[in-house]
Amino acid sequence: MWRRLFHNAGWKLGSLSLAIILWFAVVGEPEVARTHTVPILYKNLPKDLLIGSTAIDSVRIELRGPSSRLTDLALADVVMTLDLSSVDGPGERTFTLSNSDVRLPDDVTFLRSIPSQVRLRFARLKSKEVPVEIHFSSALPAGVRIVRQEVTPETLRIAGPENRIDAVSSAQTDAIDLSAIDPSATIRVNTFVPDPQVWLESSPVVTVHLVIEKK
Repeated sequence: MWRRLFHNAGWKLGSLSLAIILWFAVVGEPEVARTHTVPILYKNLPKDLLIGSTAIDSVRIELRGPSSRLTDLALADVVMTLDLSSVDGPGERTFTLSNSDVRLPDDVTFLRSIPSQVRLRFARLKSKEVPVEIHFSSALPAGVRIVRQEVTPETLRIAGPENRIDAVSSAQTDAIDLSAIDPSATIRVNTFVPDPQVWLESSPVVTVHLVIEKK
């Protein structure tokens, strides 16, 4: 028994001393409070809904704990995660941010979030086909005219919040300069939807074919 007790006694004594030193270091470390900005992530959003432009991408949280646990490096992976699984339709919903929404290092206490609540507006996701409108940046030279203009594809599919989609009637091409265009020209050009809340589900590139002749 004594042999087992004193076997590798130096290593055991060193480990015990190290543990005691670490314990005193932690216990003797000053407790501080600080605020830290963290990203806010939204999870479990229903597939047929979108978050409106009122969504924020970060919040400030007030924390308390040992100074070594409140460094930027120690808090680098901390995020606020908001569960949206309870949202069942369009409209406004208010969520209160709490310690259950954030995972912190050991010995760190969550005090509050700034702001403490987030109000989000949800909209139904909608998509539809809209015609492509050809846009020109200049007039034709005198004495010529466009006898045929075609765009392929003729329509593009757009998506976005339902109320925004209903207000969009077309997708417009980038401006085409007619001042020095060939009599028969085929041009690949990008399209644009002016509403930033609406996006193209189709490829934004279309092909415009123009046939120009003298009057």
